[in-house]
Amino acid sequence: MTTAPCGETMPFLCMFNPASQSLGAPVYRCFRGPCDNAQLPPSSSPSHPHPQSHSSPSTRSSLVCTICHPVLSHSSSSSSSSSSPIALSVSVPGYIPSYLEKDEPCVVCGDKATGYHYRCITCEGCKVRRWSSGLDHNCCTGFFRRTIQKNLHPSYTCKYEGCCIIDKITRNQCQLCRFKKCISVGMAMDLVLDESKRVAKRRLIEENRERRKREEMVRTLQIRPEPDSAEWELIRMVTEAHRHTNAQGSSWKQKRKFLADDIGHGQLMPTSDGDKVDLEVFSEFTKIMTPAITRVVDFAKKLPMFSELPCEDQIILLKGCCMEIMSLRAAVRYDPESETLTLSGEMAVKREHLKNGGLGVVSDAIFDLGKSLAQFNLDDSEVALMQAVLLMSSDRSGLMSMEKIERCQEAYLLAFEHYINYRKHNIPHFWPKLLMKVTDLRMIGACHASRFLHMKVECPNELFPPLFLEVFEDQEV
Repeated sequence: MTTAPCGETMPFLCMFNPASQSLGAPVYRCFRGPCDNAQLPPSSSPSHPHPQSHSSPSTRSSLVCTICHPVLSHSSSSSSSSSSPIALSVSVPGYIPSYLEKDEPCVVCGDKATGYHYRCITCEGCKVRRWSSGLDHNCCTGFFRRTIQKNLHPSYTCKYEGCCIIDKITRNQCQLCRFKKCISVGMAMDLVLDESKRVAKRRLIEENRERRKREEMVRTLQIRPEPDSAEWELIRMVTEAHRHTNAQGSSWKQKRKFLADDIGHGQLMPTSDGDKVDLEVFSEFTKIMTPAITRVVDFAKKLPMFSELPCEDQIILLKGCCMEIMSLRAAVRYDPESETLTLSGEMAVKREHLKNGGLGVVSDAIFDLGKSLAQFNLDDSEVALMQAVLLMSSDRSGLMSMEKIERCQEAYLLAFEHYINYRKHNIPHFWPKLLMKVTDLRMIGACHASRFLHMKVECPNELFPPLFLEVFEDQEV
């Protein structure tokens, strides 16, 4: 026992010194109890100066020995073997706002402040507090806020007439004095939200966070790169290749010829897949097929990078993409007024003509593609780049230079995407929607390969032009 300046006898409270954490053993530290002339409760016995410290949580004294960090505390087995509990205190660095000065103290207890809470610069321990198994942790999370939310302050009492010293060591010993200190330094009770308001605030914070994410995504999408000088040169060369090999060019509407009315009324020959073929219409289509295939080959030869590929790979790529490119060239010449497609830049045909002329259900896919592409308003460069992407498909069976072809396609795709950014179409998600049309064209090519097998069986071989047979005969289905 010792004597305070006021003349009263005072007990000592044994606490763990944080400085001992590196040693792994408790170093005891004493601090002075209540001040002034407050009368202390008498000790129960000389050997136990303050027996309340060993009572249950419901009856314990406000002067208690605290365990500094529950995670780093010794296990119950090791604690029971010692005459006093052993614990380590560890300061875990947390987020400190930039507006705080270095090591700025909490205005309530003097501990290191963590931010501006309820109108005061305080530490997290004085902002909130949590009880766990009857032990008040140094890093507590429920004092001021929970005191107000639970309306606990009317039940707080002080055994020493409300004059306890509140610092970072004693702050957990007297709830009343700690709360009075919070109020005296300016912590605002009205800023503590009840449960419903707290949930609403969290929801608002989450909604704002999601809104900022969406806005950031929109800003990112709006910053879209346009072609660089090398890509502009690539686009120019591909566009010229398309214009030089595209029959009738932009004047196709004026130069097109509609299929004669007397054609398409002949006898329909049934096929093994359930469709019917008008041999007269089929014969008309085969007349324009050879020049159409030749123009696709010429287009490929004019493309940068294609001529650098092995001859075997060039043939495989051309066979794979020929029907896809011819279908694209027909689809972009869809006329909604007459509901016709113009084949090879010269023959305007209706859906039934194309269907009975040997394409069957493939004709529906090409007409549907034409209707869809009419909304895209593609220019020559976009059509040319789409053809180049179809040509440089590295997944064609039998290719030797797959990696090189894939790099070529990536170069065309990147230039294509940047050109789309430059064009600034008003259709939402224009680029992914346009890529889906590439997928549709691949499906048309696969369907035509299957359809060709049936046609080759049903129709006389002399009706097929030699180049037509050479291109489509060995295609995989």
